[in-house]
Amino acid sequence: MLAILTTHPIQYQVPLWQALARDGRVPFEVWYLTSHGVRPSADREFGQTFSWDIDTLTGYPHRFLPTVEGATPAAFLKCRLGEGLRGRIRASGALALWIQGWQVAAYWQAVREARAAGIEMWLRGESNDLAPQPLWKRPLKRAQLGWLFRRVDRFFYIGSTNRRLYEKFGVTERQLYPTPYAVDNTRFAEQAAALRPHRGELRRQWGIPEDSFCVLFCGKFIEKKHPMDLVAAARWLGERGLLPNLHLLFAGAGALGSELRRSCNVVFDAESPLPLSTQQPFLPPASFAGFMNQTEISRAYVAADCLVLPSGHGETWGLVVNEALASGLACLVSDACGCAEELAGESGSFQFSNILDLASKLVRVANQGGKLAVPPLISESVSSICRAYKDLSAASGFRRQTTA
Repeated sequence: MLAILTTHPIQYQVPLWQALARDGRVPFEVWYLTSHGVRPSADREFGQTFSWDIDTLTGYPHRFLPTVEGATPAAFLKCRLGEGLRGRIRASGALALWIQGWQVAAYWQAVREARAAGIEMWLRGESNDLAPQPLWKRPLKRAQLGWLFRRVDRFFYIGSTNRRLYEKFGVTERQLYPTPYAVDNTRFAEQAAALRPHRGELRRQWGIPEDSFCVLFCGKFIEKKHPMDLVAAARWLGERGLLPNLHLLFAGAGALGSELRRSCNVVFDAESPLPLSTQQPFLPPASFAGFMNQTEISRAYVAADCLVLPSGHGETWGLVVNEALASGLACLVSDACGCAEELAGESGSFQFSNILDLASKLVRVANQGGKLAVPPLISESVSSICRAYKDLSAASGFRRQTTA
């Protein structure tokens, strides 16, 4: 049996658990630390309280573990185990415990518990080798992650930048298994197909002219995502009379919402019933669709002509790009994002924080169209997990034979 420990039912992870259950080759159970997102939960970065509008708890075996009071996946120390795992591990008959990174204290506790229980430790994290590290931080990070990685038996890498990080810490080829980051491509493709005949109506609802080149930013309005870079590129184009039909569409919420609105000529705002301000020259026209849940976000993907993800190095992957590609939408991605190498390539990426580069790429996509990469499939990850479990079972059988 494989025990999978994760912070909460995450909309991007659940399809993998469901696919693994349908496959049937690996007996497993998901152990959740919190119910964040299942019940209405506050998200500090979105500035909203919400729950996902898709079912995240059916189709696979799971349970919620005891944690400390007030546990939340958003804070390292607040997400801690409320019990030792050794007894639960032994009672379950688990051969391995799989954690989803190292961003909460419970994962570090779990490493000690798994080693004490004598089972393998598996890891699938998001971090990559793109972010520059200050010199003073490097020895500390190397010591911390070195301690963790030495206690992990198998590593599931989500992409090339993630793999390189593990390799720099001495993780061997034998320990590495590809599990590309993927979303439920079928669901997004079907939602987009159902909405595409209504594209004109969607645009009219948000004040987007039918003949405009509509560029979508989708996510949290926070510094890490750098949404203001998109506004700056649009303004640079407007000041030079380039792409006069450019229109920005923002789907999301967050701390930078007011600044974004002040920097645009807002023609529609789902969050404000007040009359729109006087239009200012050279400010790009923009529509603000508000926070959109999983079944709603396809409306934005269908209404837009291109998605831009301008995030910095804090964007360890960028699953919104997977969603957009599965929906048939062209994408431009900052080269600081973890997904850029796999999903954007040279033609679909731009230099992080380089406004002129982003502006020129927008002109090219508007005139020539964008190349659509093929987003990874969840089945690829299922195959790797099954191979890892087969390897583990063979090794466990060999150890039993040699100690008999």
